[in-house]
Amino acid sequence: MTNLFVELYLDEDVDPLVAKLLRTHGFAATTALDAGQLHKDDREQLTYAVSQRKTLLTHNRADFETLALSYFAEGEVHFGIIFAVRRPPQEIVKRLLIVLNQVTADEMLNQVRYI
Repeated sequence: MTNLFVELYLDEDVDPLVAKLLRTHGFAATTALDAGQLHKDDREQLTYAVSQRKTLLTHNRADFETLALSYFAEGEVHFGIIFAVRRPPQEIVKRLLIVLNQVTADEMLNQVRYI
């Protein structure tokens, strides 16, 4: 079965306005606050995203690149990680929509993207 639409999980560093704007475009987006995951470490954030089959959106490139490599080395599965350079929420959403309108959730499996 193909999962078409990427569902996003935003770690606590990403402005919650990004989730709100994505929802206005019809995409599912959950924040760390929504999920009760504030103040969790990076591995816990990724573990939560995986448990929910969501693609993680973060600004924290250094730590999550290391985690992505660890997942790869250990043969673990994640549902994608998108790294966003810090920009205004509207610009992040504009860049995200390009990805979200071209890539299915299944295609994000174990992928890392940069916007």
